[in-house]
Amino acid sequence: MKYSYNWLKWYIPDAPEAEELADIFTYHLAEVESLEKIKDGKEEDTIFDIKILPNRAHDLLSHQGLAREMASLLEIKYNDPTPKYKITKSKPTKLIKTIETPGCRRYMGRIVRNVKIGPSPDWVVKHLESIGQRSINNMVDATNLTMFDCGQPAHVFDLSKVKDLKLQVRQANPGEKITLLGGEEKTLNETMMVIADDYGNSLDIAGIKGGKYAELTAETTDIILECANFEPKSVRKTAQALNIFTDAKKRFENDLSPEVAAFGMTELSALIAEMCPEAVFEDIVDVYPSKPAPRKLSFRTEKICKILGLDVAANAIGDILKRYHIEYSENGGVFEITVPDLRLDLTMEEDMAEEIGRVLGYDKVKGTIPKIDFKPKGNELYAKIVWARSKLLNDGYSEVMTTSFKDKGKVSVLASASDKNYLRENLSDGLKESLKLNQTNAPVLGTDRVKIFEIGTVWTPSEEMRVGYVGKTEIKETTLDEFYKEMPKDFSLIERNYNLGAKFKMWPLYPFIARDLAVWVPEGTKSSDVEKIIKENMGDMVIRGPELFDEFKKDGKVSYAFRTVFQSYERTLTDAEINEIMAKISDKLKECGWEVR
Repeated sequence: MKYSYNWLKWYIPDAPEAEELADIFTYHLAEVESLEKIKDGKEEDTIFDIKILPNRAHDLLSHQGLAREMASLLEIKYNDPTPKYKITKSKPTKLIKTIETPGCRRYMGRIVRNVKIGPSPDWVVKHLESIGQRSINNMVDATNLTMFDCGQPAHVFDLSKVKDLKLQVRQANPGEKITLLGGEEKTLNETMMVIADDYGNSLDIAGIKGGKYAELTAETTDIILECANFEPKSVRKTAQALNIFTDAKKRFENDLSPEVAAFGMTELSALIAEMCPEAVFEDIVDVYPSKPAPRKLSFRTEKICKILGLDVAANAIGDILKRYHIEYSENGGVFEITVPDLRLDLTMEEDMAEEIGRVLGYDKVKGTIPKIDFKPKGNELYAKIVWARSKLLNDGYSEVMTTSFKDKGKVSVLASASDKNYLRENLSDGLKESLKLNQTNAPVLGTDRVKIFEIGTVWTPSEEMRVGYVGKTEIKETTLDEFYKEMPKDFSLIERNYNLGAKFKMWPLYPFIARDLAVWVPEGTKSSDVEKIIKENMGDMVIRGPELFDEFKKDGKVSYAFRTVFQSYERTLTDAEINEIMAKISDKLKECGWEVR
């Protein structure tokens, strides 16, 4: 959700600067995904886009909720706006509201007469636009501002469309249709809730989106305000089934305390009273079938410390509870709290550990490596494989891994490709194929002889671990145990005797550039003298060479031709930079009195 820094400052005027506040959000509450500076005329604002996770969506998807949290966390003043709301004395009402489904937990309504539909005050428009919302008219803006300010979704109906002043929350009838604001028609079923009048006209899909039937118009003078609370699963399933995603749906599906409805009705009424001073308010109708009893939660200081891995004193926990205005009692390190109505996330001891940990700051939890007093037991098979691998690597071999699947063999595989119906009987066949491929690339690899090996399982039909490697003239294959007759009795000697992986170096992923250079030198000059000068000036991007590939004598002089291959591990080289290196080498050779051809 997007939050306006200036909006938050209404409630926490002593808040730190925006950048510092963003860090506090991230380290103690939720991740700030972006920070945007905006300017409207001379007024500047900072917009936080904060990723509020579902466990705190019930109380933090609003400016007041976030401001209350920061006031407690930072121990700064919170300005409660409620005492400033000015609402004229209400008159008796004839509005009737009924709840006919368990999916509605509270339904509040209020008739307001003598309103005038029109544009909203500038401050309302700026508030909404700062967080990316579009101003529609003063009544609709009042409902949106209420939701983004205190967290309670609200709706407004045209009173003239509601027959006999009767509203009900009920399950939809199978096949019932409703035209939504914007003109889209939806077909409902009996699992979905609607708000309807006493004549069966559906006014909106409960908790999700309003209908067109009771939409406000420029001629509307009397309205019904609605603030309700709906069961989260029902709202989510309905919205998913109908493919409707609204800000109201997001709040209800993450659960809201029914107590928030009262805050919403008070704020919404105050906003309309400010925008329409001549408005006449009737009494609030509040249908609240089952008000939840106060929730108690016990936790132990000892358990909190164990969960966090941090020593936290009981008095420090008590200070945190006071800052968050949580009523509690403590006896011998055991706390019992009365969970605030808005904190639906606090249900067990682990929740309190998380709450205390994030307030204190998880940076205070220092990582310690546990001391484990035991001697690991060696795995003989693994030790043999490691010894064989390290021996061959140190002898100049490179390891390959070929496929275990073949087109013939003694052990078949169920439901495999036609050329992979069997498990291999030997390593030699795979090594032959690998040898052919590597011999083709031997010049690029900078080697005259390909030395490869493989350690793997074969099926004959019993499983057997073997070692195969390319000898001087043939492929040799033997069992791991046979190969291991020289293995040290103490497996711990393996690591000391062989430097694992010492022969391997990652090959470059970028193209190479090859350059040839020929030079005339006086007869009697060794090729190694020329090679030395080339090496001293060729830089650190040479993967092969310089290699002498041609030599001949003429008129008392000798011509040596060298090939050098350049390649980078980090980027693609350019001709220009290689030409520069070759020019430097040529200049150094000329300084010796030699002629570069």
